Amino acid sequence: MTTEMQEIAITEEKPLLPGQPDPTKDVEAAARILLDQGQEHSIETPHGLLHVTLHGTSNTRRPAILTFHDVGLDSKSCFSPLFKFEEMQEIVKNFTLVHIDAPGQEEGATAYPMGYQYPSMEQIAEMIPAVLTYFNFRTVIGIGVGSGSYILSRFTMAHPDSVEGLVLINMDPETRGWMDWAAQKITTLTSSLTEQILSHLFSQEEMSANADLVRSHRDRISKAPNLINIELFWRSYNSRRDLIIDRNSNFKCPVMLVVGDQAPHEEAAVECNSKLDPTTTSFLKMADAGGLPQLTQPSKLTEAFKYFIQGMGYMASSIMTRLSRSRTASLSSSYSMDGERQRSRTLSQSSQGGQMPPSPSHTMEVSC
Repeated sequence: MTTEMQEIAITEEKPLLPGQPDPTKDVEAAARILLDQGQEHSIETPHGLLHVTLHGTSNTRRPAILTFHDVGLDSKSCFSPLFKFEEMQEIVKNFTLVHIDAPGQEEGATAYPMGYQYPSMEQIAEMIPAVLTYFNFRTVIGIGVGSGSYILSRFTMAHPDSVEGLVLINMDPETRGWMDWAAQKITTLTSSLTEQILSHLFSQEEMSANADLVRSHRDRISKAPNLINIELFWRSYNSRRDLIIDRNSNFKCPVMLVVGDQAPHEEAAVECNSKLDPTTTSFLKMADAGGLPQLTQPSKLTEAFKYFIQGMGYMASSIMTRLSRSRTASLSSSYSMDGERQRSRTLSQSSQGGQMPPSPSHTMEVSC
């Protein structure tokens, strides 16, 4: 007699008790937290390691949004408030977001040893292609602040086919003249590193009017464990070479220049705008904004950024909300003939009028 034995799988099903956590929901929550915090990477480049944080997936047909921070900041302190802003989420969910920290500037970075040869601004720009290769990005939309604007501009000029658009906040393409150089030398002798950087980030008017914000950055910089790294980055920025910008040798992509009307770099940004091609350049001068508009005016900057990427053909169905319904945007458009501006006009858009995104040749002065 042959005996056949069969395996019988017995599973015990028990409903979750009240208050008992659901493992599936825990996994989903963990995934959301990971997405919010981003995935951190250390990327080898020709001039050393770069710390990069990726939000979203690199498998997308759209360009990634790539950011670069200013001196005295890192990617988190420079951009987190902007990209966590409620109305920015419509953009974030449609694009991969990647934040680059300048060498040794990321939170928790180890201090460089004495005598360390910090890369120049040009060399830092040469590190960015390795980031695109690492994530298999074909193109990016760059957002830079201060020194980050300079670095992304260098990268764009060297790799025009890799950049679809540039947002340059507090852009200063030129090095200091002799008078400014002498003043900087005196400041170096009489002021601490922290105060020098604060004068780069904030105007004197802003230091008085926005004391709490300035105080928080003063404390953060002065107590930073990697203060020597911040100093090296500061020296590298002050040793930068002029960016050769003119209308005949220019960026090949749309550019939006942004500066606050109380920012320490207002004159430099205005001068930069005068050298760029008006048919591909937008100039956003933000009223009642200082040196860090991405922190103090995230709503205005988000709305302007939506207009900018819509002009590039992305998010065409997005609805403009805050600027169009709650305040008037004054759009001063300038026209050029033979290198000279012949006439200008002001177009006021209110909640009663049509909401057409401004063309790249417009200058926007946003007030509320």
